[in-house]
Amino acid sequence: MESERIDCLLVGYNDLDFDQYESVLRGMGTNSGAYKDLDLNFIEFQGQLYPPVRLLNKIRSEVKGIESNLNCAEPLNLAVAYLRSYLERRSFETEYINIFQAEKDKFAELLKQDVKTVAITTTFYVSPMPIIEIINFIRQRNSTVKIIIGGPYIGNQFNMCDADTLQYILSSLGGDIYVNSSQGEAELCKIVDVVVNKKPLGKINNIAYKKGREFVQTERRMEEIELDENSIYWDIFDPVKLGRTVQLRTARGCAYSCAFCGYPIRGGKYTYSTVAAVEKELVHLKKLGDVKNIAFIDDTFNVPLKRFQEICQMMIRNNYNYIWFSYLRCQNIDEETVKLMKESGCKGVFLGIESGSSKILDLMNKRATIDEYRRGINLLKKAGILTFASFIVGFPGETEETVRETIEFIETTKPDFYRVQMWYCDPITPIFQRQEKFGIVGESFEWSHSTMDSKQASQWIDDIFLTIKDSKWLPQYNFDFWIIPYLMGKGMSIDQFSNFVQIFNLLLRKKFTGETDDQDIRIIKGLQQNCNF
Repeated sequence: MESERIDCLLVGYNDLDFDQYESVLRGMGTNSGAYKDLDLNFIEFQGQLYPPVRLLNKIRSEVKGIESNLNCAEPLNLAVAYLRSYLERRSFETEYINIFQAEKDKFAELLKQDVKTVAITTTFYVSPMPIIEIINFIRQRNSTVKIIIGGPYIGNQFNMCDADTLQYILSSLGGDIYVNSSQGEAELCKIVDVVVNKKPLGKINNIAYKKGREFVQTERRMEEIELDENSIYWDIFDPVKLGRTVQLRTARGCAYSCAFCGYPIRGGKYTYSTVAAVEKELVHLKKLGDVKNIAFIDDTFNVPLKRFQEICQMMIRNNYNYIWFSYLRCQNIDEETVKLMKESGCKGVFLGIESGSSKILDLMNKRATIDEYRRGINLLKKAGILTFASFIVGFPGETEETVRETIEFIETTKPDFYRVQMWYCDPITPIFQRQEKFGIVGESFEWSHSTMDSKQASQWIDDIFLTIKDSKWLPQYNFDFWIIPYLMGKGMSIDQFSNFVQIFNLLLRKKFTGETDDQDIRIIKGLQQNCNF
């Protein structure tokens, strides 16, 4: 029987095996910036390495007597959702793999069919390893399919590399066609059309494709796709597989231009959906029946404030009863707004505070004051909305004095959860354009500048973790803030989550202080109680 045709097979997230990943970073040296960035994300428990989700699954499997496979990447990958919706609306036949590691058998079966293209998204990658693993998997099972790669990781290579280096990277990855676009839907659609109908690639903008032994780049010409015209086509996804938690995007780009962040450059100008379009999507989701929790992943969800208030009012009016979480600029709220958030179902917010020092905030171009941050956090805590505050240590201009100001800020505002990361030296960011003024040398996790270097910054982060008592450190590796609505959708209460994180922090402290009593019966019982849901 002739196999079914698939015009485009989309591939979501590849969660690398943790032991393999840890080993690779350990090879760089345990004092390297990359390894230190990972070090506060896993513990040593009963002779093995455990990031939070792995520990949660281990204890939950023992308590429940059945295998637990919780994975924070389980909610539908948004890049896959938008790309598939765009293609299906234009009558292309599509399939998708949401999590590569968990769906290898399904992937292998799909590759046996008449697959014309495979499109790999790169939203969460900072290294080529996950991409190469997927490509090798494909090539071993289907040698003729065209492999298309796009997304932030690819865009970074185009923006940062000289011509020779870019040629080397594109060849090393092993793809056939690369998309260099902050959106990519239109380009992918044109590529699929060209491959399916056997037409030349050269007329498609914003791509690089192999011609002979080298990759040829086509003209750069950005296409703006209106968000209202490209909402997710939820009908093409199985409601059971969607589960109880979904991510939604109501805006693209960022309204700010922080000096440490390259997202505004990569993501393009800030645009957002109308309230009517957001309402239409929420109504559509409600009809599916199972969705209970929503994570709004807009970088500046409450900008502009009037639109944000109207979204909250719309959710209250329609009585969706969704529980929702979002990024939030806490300097851009007031008592009325927080009341609307609470009434519309908001349970928690991600706050990009970045520093407790006015001096560093000014250098970062954060356009916020310490007093505004304090007031915002206080309003949210009074309303019973969970607060997660994210900080950066080591930004150019950082000193011992400014770090201590950040410590004092965390200790006095007491966010429910927090995390501190080392400044990542990204050549595409605005601050890097001032490297001579600040004496910036190096990049990524290995750098120095006039007032600090990466080793000093990583030591400060360890000290902050060991110092802060009244806020819980939230690891980032496959956990992060968005794990909360996901686990709530699986039946875990907020109290159970908070207690689990507290125990994980205790074990993490023991790792750093050299204690090894992880067989403590109180720890075991605490884990069992909070993983039983």
